[in-house]
Amino acid sequence: MKKDIHPEYREVVFQDTTSDFKFITRSTMTSNETITMEDGKTYPVIKVEVSSQSHPFYTGKNVLLDTAGRVEKFMNRYKKNK
Repeated sequence: MKKDIHPEYREVVFQDTTSDFKFITRSTMTSNETITMEDGKTYPVIKVEVSSQSHPFYTGKNVLLDTAGRVEKFMNRYKKNK
């Protein structure tokens, strides 16, 4: 492999801005912001809007659609007047 062409692969913290959930993983992403975690180490922090702690699919807070009601509304709206 060629030297000095690959980005640095290091530990970073991803922080969910909606639930304030943080987790440490490895990434090539960079950031000027840093955070000190419980282990006492300082890591670059990458802020994200959605993670497994706030996404409706993973939290079980899915919004159920009333498909039967939607179909009935459609049929009533576009039925032919006899």
